[in-house]
Amino acid sequence: MSDKHIDEISGVATTGHEWDGIRELNNPLPRWWVWTFYATIIWAIGYMIAYPAIPLITSNTKGVLGYSSRGAVQAELDAAKAANAGIIEKIANTDVAGILADADMRKFANAAGAAAFKVNCIQCHGSGAQGSAGYPNLNDDDWLWGGDIDAIYQTIAHGVRFDADDDTRVSEMSAFGDILESDEIAQVAAYVVSLTGTPSDPALAEAGKTVFADNCAACHGETGKGMTEFGAPNLADALWLYGSSEEEIAAQVRSPKHGVMPAWVGRLGDVTVKELAVYIYDLGGGQ
Repeated sequence: MSDKHIDEISGVATTGHEWDGIRELNNPLPRWWVWTFYATIIWAIGYMIAYPAIPLITSNTKGVLGYSSRGAVQAELDAAKAANAGIIEKIANTDVAGILADADMRKFANAAGAAAFKVNCIQCHGSGAQGSAGYPNLNDDDWLWGGDIDAIYQTIAHGVRFDADDDTRVSEMSAFGDILESDEIAQVAAYVVSLTGTPSDPALAEAGKTVFADNCAACHGETGKGMTEFGAPNLADALWLYGSSEEEIAAQVRSPKHGVMPAWVGRLGDVTVKELAVYIYDLGGGQ
């Protein structure tokens, strides 16, 4: 005689397990589910035999089929590299002006430059190259060092104030807080604002015109439009790296901020730098 407990409500035998007066019914899994489970185990074993699967000390099992998704991706990359080898070699042997003049090279360089920009440049210049405070917008017509294709290439290749490159762009604005009096700094800030807007005190701006001519015109030009040979910004437009208010301009005059851009030719190679130059030039702001 069976001593199994039978549930009075369902009529199903219990397993003998009981928790706080609750008994577990002995309901076996459906046979189709059990066989499916066994099939997945067999499939997993077969997969481990056929494909790379089991980690070893320094590598992994290769599988009898010898297939690797990484290997497949690498094969695709190698094929793409081989297909592009001709045009890449052509770009390597052509200056940036020549690349712009050739429709096929320009199209390829633009696409490759866009990819390189996303990896290396958006951290400072933004995903759309729109820049931010202290980092130039590369879509407009305001260029510290010139916006023709050769100037853009030179800036990318050798950077700005990058000590590790002997050919880097170098400009240094003096800290006029050690040269001018506080009222003179206020005057010149008001004058700079007057080039594009309305200063808080027109009398200050008039006095600042003389201060500007004596101290600033040598680099920024008599009309404040800047000089690319010195990397001196145009002060007579609405584009500013560090702010356009009188307070922000005065702060920059008093103790200027100097950004640093790395030299990329040593990191990325000449071909990639050329591609970046073409991409940036074609954003619309290139001169």
